[in-house]
Amino acid sequence: MCNPKPSSPSSFLPSTKTHFINPNKTMDFHTDDQDDQLQRWPTLSEALQEIKAIGKISGPTAITGLVLYSRAMISMLFLGHLGELELAGGSLSIGFANITGYSVISGLAMGMEPICGQAYGAKQWKLLGLTLQRTVLLLLSTSIPISFMWLNMKRILLWCGQDEAISSRAHVFILFSIPDLFFLSLLHPLRIYLRTQNITLPLTYCSAISVLLHVPLNFLLVVHFKLGIAGVAIAMVWTNLNFFLFLFSFVYFSGVYKDSWVSPSMDCLRGWSSLLALAVPTCISVCLEWWWYEFMILLCGLLVNPKATIASMGILIQTTSLVYVFPSALSLGVSTRVGNELGANRPAKARISMIVSLVSAFALGLAACLFTTLMRHKWGRFFTNDAEILQLTATALPIVGLCELGNCPQTTGCGVLRGSARPTIGANINLGSFYLVGMPVAISMGFVVKMGFAGLWLGLLAAQGSCALLMLCVLCRTDWKVQIERARELTKASTTTLPVSSTLESITKEAPSKRDNLEGILCIKDECEQSASLETEPLISTTKTVH
Repeated sequence: MCNPKPSSPSSFLPSTKTHFINPNKTMDFHTDDQDDQLQRWPTLSEALQEIKAIGKISGPTAITGLVLYSRAMISMLFLGHLGELELAGGSLSIGFANITGYSVISGLAMGMEPICGQAYGAKQWKLLGLTLQRTVLLLLSTSIPISFMWLNMKRILLWCGQDEAISSRAHVFILFSIPDLFFLSLLHPLRIYLRTQNITLPLTYCSAISVLLHVPLNFLLVVHFKLGIAGVAIAMVWTNLNFFLFLFSFVYFSGVYKDSWVSPSMDCLRGWSSLLALAVPTCISVCLEWWWYEFMILLCGLLVNPKATIASMGILIQTTSLVYVFPSALSLGVSTRVGNELGANRPAKARISMIVSLVSAFALGLAACLFTTLMRHKWGRFFTNDAEILQLTATALPIVGLCELGNCPQTTGCGVLRGSARPTIGANINLGSFYLVGMPVAISMGFVVKMGFAGLWLGLLAAQGSCALLMLCVLCRTDWKVQIERARELTKASTTTLPVSSTLESITKEAPSKRDNLEGILCIKDECEQSASLETEPLISTTKTVH
């Protein structure tokens, strides 16, 4: 800490005797103070302040999520307008695209979140721009093999035993969706780049304008030009392109990019280890969760009356997608807050962000549970009038609500892990909970115990419950001092390829303020000694405590 308390002994010593100051003694004082801060509960004012800080990020993010959710519903309505075959083909194509493409692109993009969040907190602006360039290149290169897979989707579906007519419609839909991969490779990183700088309202405005244009685009392509299922796909791609263009225009004309702009060079092709070490586990974690729901749909096809169970599952997945908007927004907010505070060397505030967000997540889970339970006999009527589908939906909705009691804290906990650059832990928890706990429970309850449709959702409940418990155990055992050192290492490792001029520029800006006082000079010395030790010891062992 560069500014000791006025009552500290160093503030009373003459400047000519500064070489007698024992640096270890100063560290003892501040270490004890930091330990106290990392063990106490936040005060009411601190909690309210943190709720406000998270709300500034999560509020607009939730609105953006709802807007984008409405876009998906609009597309489904136009597919339904075209006919049952087009609706089935479009739904199958979207499911295939989610599994093989969108989940991968979304997961890889999230790898830049901890780097950008911590770089923003550490005021390493150039690292933001460099990470943006690297992530865009990563996603564009990943989109190429995915595109080739989509080109052969019909063969894959037929090999899996799908109906030929439905597979043909699905193939048409996904062929026209291929450009979407490349637009999302630009859009996802740009959204994260802005959000990690606490810029969220422009995202909401740009998404709202894009979705408002989505309806006339569908009318133009589907109704006027009679392009059918291809028109729905083109409209979805066009809407994402509009979203990107609006967002890019905001970044350019507002000048947000100026501090973090790095001219494209060979630097963006080097130093990928930090990004890949975060992007790959995050991608695995996202894919494991997304794929679970597709697996549930496949299991529904094996139950008695699969048409009703699959239709009910579709309604419930749409419901969970709607509810998921809120914990997801909270997760993105706390990820940004934790990353910013760790980058700014404020572990106590990062811990407060975690505590406040988890309490908020439990409140969201309780609200979702009450909503699904109270609406269980009415919610299905928004989608269908079929008595059997309504009965299945009403039976499963209370279980869905209980799932949200675990899902909200688990999703928020994943945000804390992303903000502190620990996605591998999240991937391991998801793998163990969903596929080693949830899947066996779902199969045994649904088919062995003969509970049918409700048994499958009990499997998800077991997965979400174990996931939440494991996540809470990991978060409660977090050593925030270690996370500070890891944040320094992450930003240092990611900036090793930055141009020397940018480093010198940042040093020259900070140097005058640090030369103004004795404490600043002493801090520069401490920081130099500390960074020198970090080069040989990447993580300082917390077992060595100073007394």
